[in-house]
Amino acid sequence: METKTELIVEKDEAKKIQMSGSHAVIQSLLKEGVNLVFGYPGGAIMPVYDALYDYHDRLHHVLVRHEQGAVHAAQGFARVTGKVGVAIVTSGPGATNTITGIADAMIDSTPMVVISGQVGSPLLGTDAFQETDVIGISQPVTKWSCQVKKAEEIPAAIAKAFYIARSGRPGPVLVDITKDAQANMMEFDYVPVTQVRSYQPVPTPDSDKIAEAARLINLSKKPLALVGQGVMLGGAEKELLKFLEKSGVPAAWTLLGMSVMPSDHPLNVGMLGMHGNVGPNVKTNEADLIISFGMRFDDRVTGNTKAYAVNAKVIHFDIDPAEINKIIYADVPVLGDIKETLPMLTHMVSNNTHETWVKEFRACDKIETQKIIQPELYPTKEGITMGEVIRRVSEAMNHDAILVTDVGQHQMMASRYFKFRQSRSVVTSGGLGTMGFGLPAAIGAKMGRPDRQVVLFVGDGGFQMTIQELGTIFQTKIPVKIVLLNNNFLGMVRQWQELFFDKRYASTELINPDFQLISKGYGIMSEKVTSRDQLDEAILKLVNSEDAFLLEVVVEKEGNVFPMVPAGASVSDIRLE
Repeated sequence: METKTELIVEKDEAKKIQMSGSHAVIQSLLKEGVNLVFGYPGGAIMPVYDALYDYHDRLHHVLVRHEQGAVHAAQGFARVTGKVGVAIVTSGPGATNTITGIADAMIDSTPMVVISGQVGSPLLGTDAFQETDVIGISQPVTKWSCQVKKAEEIPAAIAKAFYIARSGRPGPVLVDITKDAQANMMEFDYVPVTQVRSYQPVPTPDSDKIAEAARLINLSKKPLALVGQGVMLGGAEKELLKFLEKSGVPAAWTLLGMSVMPSDHPLNVGMLGMHGNVGPNVKTNEADLIISFGMRFDDRVTGNTKAYAVNAKVIHFDIDPAEINKIIYADVPVLGDIKETLPMLTHMVSNNTHETWVKEFRACDKIETQKIIQPELYPTKEGITMGEVIRRVSEAMNHDAILVTDVGQHQMMASRYFKFRQSRSVVTSGGLGTMGFGLPAAIGAKMGRPDRQVVLFVGDGGFQMTIQELGTIFQTKIPVKIVLLNNNFLGMVRQWQELFFDKRYASTELINPDFQLISKGYGIMSEKVTSRDQLDEAILKLVNSEDAFLLEVVVEKEGNVFPMVPAGASVSDIRLE
């Protein structure tokens, strides 16, 4: 530990701790309660990694195989724990490789701090080896980013980064630290940030707006609640259920709002959006009141905005003023922390049931079950469907696992057919739709919640985008369960080509490698299923394995995800075939 002795000393006269900037980085992370980081070392961040060597017993570092893997893993960790995920990378390509994950975290409101190394201050702007303007690149996709050139500025920058990342509407922050700032000595003094000038993360609720919202709810005959991830981020799941159960309002959820309420709750009427359930989509245009909780009216939810919620007034609860009236006009906007505003609303609403209205959703469920769900989950045809695999895995895990998905058909199938008992049980890429997200995110999710089963559903296309992260599993022995749904296609693009491009399958058919051999090379147990009679036994092996396990299931090549609202269509124009 000679390095630590040289770089961390105590000034006798003032009893202040002197340390290098690199040690200040680690100490700052520890002050924020961080005990797990994901990263990849390199020249410009090497002093921080050298300091990290002295803290291996207090700060666990996971060596990924690509910087994109580091940020997605940090996202997975953050999404299941509610804590800030942390990634550490080097300058140049190391930093630019994080941008996709940072953008993903930004649009999906995931709290994350990325620490990147940078060339020494005298070299800035000279096109030095592995120098990029990562601040300029990252500013559009971060809540905040800064460059630190002096060692003494490191603690304050990291404290501010964590405060901004976790407060209000969460999001990613990047702190770029020059190599000389990491190496130079400074007096360490860490002061947590509790406010930033001109930044108001939580608006003050307007009680008059909440009273008006309650009045409209009490008068409504056909109200529909739309539940987004904001309820989960605000920790207001119990408050939501109290409101729904008192008011009797049926509730639908967005892709990222999945698992906010139990799948079997009697007021849960299903998923919104392009591949959502028939009821909540069609009934949106029959509702006389839409109550939005922590969702942003994404285009995949609204379809054609001119034909959206045509008979309804809209109440919009959100913490971010930028979301109000951005896409759908709100007759009653309610700003504030939803954990505070929801109980205020519940106190003012009347007891109700809306039994007749809820039955209309169940009538839609019967149609959807007969035409789509039953054939998908209990097929009589020869080929294995994605839906039946997802159903059987969910059942085998007692509907109580954390679901991680990549992006594509399997993502929509999993969101439709995987079931949940508790919140923070879904990790998926929503707004950005990042293929390659799933495998590293599953690693982060399992490390964040080692007490829960974590199962990844991934397609053969997305799997190969970050397949190198099997090496991270191999080295760390993280028991992630992987279900590879292999149809030898880029399935979602192929589906669009079938429906809208006359089956002109341009560049979507995949010639895949032997995934079983690859899995074996990484020391991961695996099994391949090609027929239905093999499925249950293979799923039991997956579920009961104490180690990582890859289950590859060859599914039908041209299976489609229905229902479907075509792009640009009204939510009422949902297709069943």
